[in-house]
Parts: sequence; C-alpha cells; structure tokens
Amino acid sequence: MTTPSPATVCIVGAGPAGLYAADALIRKRPDARIDMLDRLPTPFGLVRAGVAPDHQGTKAIVRQFARTLGRPGVRFLGHVAVGRDVTLAELRDAYDAVILATGAPEDRRLGIPGEDLAGVYGSGAFVGWYNGHPDHAGLAPRLTGPGVAVVGNGNVALDIARVLAKTPAEMTGADLTADAARTIAAAPLTDIHILGRRGPLEASFTPAELAEMGTLTRAVPVVDPAALPDAAGAWDDPKEQALKDKTLEILRGLAARPAASAAPVRVHFHFRVAPLAVLGADGAVTGLRLARTRVEDGRAVVTEETTDLPVATVVSAIGYRCAALAGAPLDDRGVVANTDGTVAPGLFVVGWSKRGPSGVIPTNRADSMAVAGRVLAWLDAQAAGKPGPDALDRLLVARGVRAVSREDWDRLDAAEVARGAAAGRPREKFTSVAAMLAALDAAPGAPDTAATQTADA
Repeated sequence: MTTPSPATVCIVGAGPAGLYAADALIRKRPDARIDMLDRLPTPFGLVRAGVAPDHQGTKAIVRQFARTLGRPGVRFLGHVAVGRDVTLAELRDAYDAVILATGAPEDRRLGIPGEDLAGVYGSGAFVGWYNGHPDHAGLAPRLTGPGVAVVGNGNVALDIARVLAKTPAEMTGADLTADAARTIAAAPLTDIHILGRRGPLEASFTPAELAEMGTLTRAVPVVDPAALPDAAGAWDDPKEQALKDKTLEILRGLAARPAASAAPVRVHFHFRVAPLAVLGADGAVTGLRLARTRVEDGRAVVTEETTDLPVATVVSAIGYRCAALAGAPLDDRGVVANTDGTVAPGLFVVGWSKRGPSGVIPTNRADSMAVAGRVLAWLDAQAAGKPGPDALDRLLVARGVRAVSREDWDRLDAAEVARGAAAGRPREKFTSVAAMLAALDAAPGAPDTAATQTADA
C-alpha cells in the first residue's frame, strides 16, 4: 500500500501571525512539511522590529515562537523574498497551500502639505530605526529639538514618546541600537507632543502603556484637566467600560501632578486636534499647524480654530498598509482581498495582511488559528502530493539564492547576544542584511560554501 504524501504548506512571513498559524497546523497535521519564508535573515517580525526596545517582557514571546520553528516538519528560510527570489505563482504551484503573513509594513501618509520636508517620518520607519530594522537603520532622523510632534493616540505613539523621553540609564536592559541610543541621548529635546484627532476616551492606547508615562525619571506628562470628561460614559461591552474607566482614571492622575514647567522634558497630551500642514523653512520642519476638532458620532470634525506648534520633528503614528504582491491584490482597506482569510483556492492570509493593523501580538493567535482551521479543511479535501520544499529548494539553488536556515539564525542570535553583553544590553542587532550574512560566514559552524547571491544592504 502506498503511503500518502504529506501535505506541504508555505507560509510567507515569519512574524507572530505566521508562527501562530504554523503552530496550529503542525499540531493538527504533524506529518506536514511547512516552510516559513521571510525576506530578512531574521524571524519574529514585529516582535523583533516593532515592539519597543524597553519592553523586553513583551519580546520574551520569541521563546515560544522559537519552539515552533524547532518543531519537526517546520523549516525556516530567511533571506528569501517573494517577488524577488520566487513568485507567489511558483509557490502556489509547488505547495498544497500557501498562507500570506506579510503584515502591513508601509506607513500611512498624513496627506497634508509639507509632509515631505526633512524631519517628517512615519512611525514604521522611525520605530524600525531604533529597533535596527535593515530597511530603516540608516534613517538618521533629524532630532534637533527642542520640540517633537507625534501624531496618533495609540500605543505606538506612546512608545515613540517614551523612548525619546527616557534617559540612557532608563534604557538599560533595552535592545535599543547603539546608533539610536547615541542619537537620542544627544538630542536637545524638551517638549514632546502627542496629538489625537478625537478625545481621550476615543484614544486607543492601553492603560498599562499610558500609566508608564507617569513613571519616567526626567520627563513629566502634561494633561489639561479641562480636556477630560467628567465621566467615561456608558459602554455596552463591560470590558470596554472597564478600559475607558481606567484610562480616564490614569489621565486624571497625570493631570493632577504638580506643574511641569521646570521638568527637563515635558510630554504633552493634546486631544481633539488635527494636523493641517507641516510648516518649514529651507526644506526642513519648523512647526506643525493644527486645527481644533469636535467629535460628532465618533468622528473628528475639523473646525476653523487653528494653532501652530513649534517643532523640528514630526512622527506620524496613524496606521499602516500592506505592500502589494503580484497575485494577491489589495482591497480598498489596504489589506489582501479575502473572505474570512481565504484569498483563492489554496491561498490564505492571516494577521495584519488579512484584517489590517489592529490589536496586540496575542490578537494574532485567535485569528491565525481560525484561518489554520480553514487551511486544514482545504488540505483534507485535496489529494496532497505537491513537492513543496523540494521544488522550492531546486528553484533557490538554480537562482543562486542564499537561504538562511534556523540553525543559521541560532548562530546569528548568539552573535547578537554576545555583542550586546559587551555593551550591557540584551543584544546588539546587526542592522543590515550584508552584516548578518557576513556574521554567519564568520560564526562557528558556518558552512564551507555559500550561495553566490549578492546580499542587499
């Protein structure tokens, strides 16, 4: 009797959504062969490059993800980019199922005059810079001070403000890159402004992140008591009610703090303001023009009342979009067009690529498990037999692609940790693909030969 061929699955993207999907699949189909591709040599996606460097507790989830990568049947192939090294069509031909888990890496633009001036950055690029993402490590942001505006009322906006406001001593134990640490420490910042289009109850930051702003050594939060409502109002969802009550409680506590005029750094919370234009001179930012808003039916409506905020840097933290990929069109929301995670027969999508940039890391677990269920149903209805990894390996060898294995990543991980230990940090990241591949060549256990593809910096 012929033994049935194991199902083959390719997951494009080795971040949280993809790893949760891989774990769900391999638990139900332990005989499956699952390849996880990532365009970078490193796994873990936004846990590595998006979570704030001083939130090491959150980043500890990589230990769970590392166990998934180490499970029999799961293979990591880093430095393999779909669209550059292999096409989506080729993957669909080679595997029984393909799952897109590529996230939403592109910053949404403000869409206002002046946003192309020097000193304006999207939060994805800015956070990627201080987290050492190869796409953004060379950003060299203009932090000439004394003012910085962060547009957005979510946790990312708070992360940016907090990282800029903290002292070097407060960043001890963080994996902030050496370049970012030097730049931020030298920046003559005195006023950081966090701007929200709607009111404090519509803000999307979590209470834990908000409360953290009141614990900083040299920075003092500034909240106008008049901007806060008397009560959080009535919400249908008890969890939402508790969240709003806690948010208002924390904001009231921050507003009641002593005057912050003498503090070295002040973090101002502005509610019901919308950016109208970035002001500049000689090609660089000098200010941000704001309009007062009023909230009607949950939407911010711009009024004619304006004010100019003197800042030299503007960081927009207003969301992200997916990157276009041939064979996976985006819908009008900027995500891969799908129905409950199904894009086309045998093609699926999870995470931010599926639903947009919302939720925290664990939010992806339930989403990925639900889509994994649909993938399993698809596999059960098909006659497995596509070659999967064998076909991909032949393509990569023929094209001279240097794929980075999990064992390679383990060596790279060890090298980063060793570099960090010398500087008193959890790790010192390699911030270019070229440096990562060079480190692999120099690391103990490196192969005698390597593929010939030129690394992208």
